[in-house]
Amino acid sequence: MALSPPIEFAAPGSTRRSTLERMPTWLICIPLVLQWIVLAVRYRSATLPSAANSAITSGGLVGEGKLEYFRDMGSLARAATARHCAISTATLPSSAMLLQCMDSAGLSFPVIAKPNLGLCGYGVRLIADMVALHTYLAAFPAHEDVVLQQYLPEAGEAGIFYARDPVTDQGRIIGLALRYFPRVSGDGQHTVAQLIANDPRARRLVHAAHHECAVDDARVPLAGEVVRLATIGSTRVGGLYRNGAACITPQLTAAIDAIARDMPAFYCGRFDVRFGSQQDLSAGTGFTIMEVNGAGSEAIHAWDPDIGVIEGFRMIFAKQRALFAIGDMRRRNGVKPIGLLALALLWWRQRRLIALYPPSN
Repeated sequence: MALSPPIEFAAPGSTRRSTLERMPTWLICIPLVLQWIVLAVRYRSATLPSAANSAITSGGLVGEGKLEYFRDMGSLARAATARHCAISTATLPSSAMLLQCMDSAGLSFPVIAKPNLGLCGYGVRLIADMVALHTYLAAFPAHEDVVLQQYLPEAGEAGIFYARDPVTDQGRIIGLALRYFPRVSGDGQHTVAQLIANDPRARRLVHAAHHECAVDDARVPLAGEVVRLATIGSTRVGGLYRNGAACITPQLTAAIDAIARDMPAFYCGRFDVRFGSQQDLSAGTGFTIMEVNGAGSEAIHAWDPDIGVIEGFRMIFAKQRALFAIGDMRRRNGVKPIGLLALALLWWRQRRLIALYPPSN
């Protein structure tokens, strides 16, 4: 399998979109659902992957909160994770209460605000000051939790997919995606809006649901100036995913394995991290965890434009098979998978909330 060459995180990314990106979601889901059904019949459970991480709601398949992963971390995992605090919207907190919460977590503006229950960057915003924070909380669904998190300025971002065999107890990295934020490069003549309109990838940002562009699109960037267009790097807003398998080393594997073992009953999921350089990442140092996703996390490295559709599906299929195998071994150890109805209700609640979140930026 050919690996994508490294590209500078500060430079414009590829304007090309992978075949998987261009395919409609329903078409992508057909082969995935078919294999899921085959695996469900073979293992006698449609929800078996939920047993992979028994300390997390549904094993992280759907409907779990980001804070669930953070709360039970040991000291080693916590030290590698971005500082954060939780804000409840049961009643809107005062500025004094918000400052007290932020101070206790070592936070100061700017901060990242995100839903405790979310996916694909929905509701994630860079918050510059107290006025913006109050506006965000006022627009947030009542009686839900918001995570305030340390803003990480590092340009590098990666999704590191980890799996541990419950029988052999061997942990490994089974996939790594380098994530690039949507951006355009100035020519000294065209506005940001015009540059976006001429970029097949960046154009996705204009049409993305529940998102607003955080930059002045009437500005004319200098020639060669790179303008980052969003806080989040999801492909739904024009982000770019690259296969970062070349960054997987024994040192990085050992570092991620140690962190995963410092979390109770965590056997499979994706660590989303920020880092300063690919050299530091490969050395297993210099990265900070933004969030952890469980069994439901996507094999996003398959969305690399240099990876063909067959190879991309092969990667996703392999991840599904690994989930069922780990879930089966955990079931043999007494872990009971979630019920199908309970899982469906979690999915429905998550989808309902996403539509109510403030737009990402």
